[in-house]
Amino acid sequence: MITAADGRLRVAGPLTIDTITAVLAESEPLFTAPETVVDLAAVTDVDSAGVSLLLQWQRSARAAGRTITVVNLPANLKSLAELYGVAELIPGAA
Repeated sequence: MITAADGRLRVAGPLTIDTITAVLAESEPLFTAPETVVDLAAVTDVDSAGVSLLLQWQRSARAAGRTITVVNLPANLKSLAELYGVAELIPGAA
């Protein structure tokens, strides 16, 4: 689901309650650079678990003194982040 290329992490497939645990486990060893760009252009489906994943990535990055920028957010992910009032916590969502 996640590939690293050209200095970006590209996430593909669904970010839903059924996949989030696996995506989180897969992503943990990949966030090692001081600044990471996460590209969500290939995400196919999102629910509120996807928003939770992005927030967890941000918390982990901050705790480690790193930054994460998310690009190509699916429209429904932006809508969910806005609905929950957390869009400003996800760089690229606001």
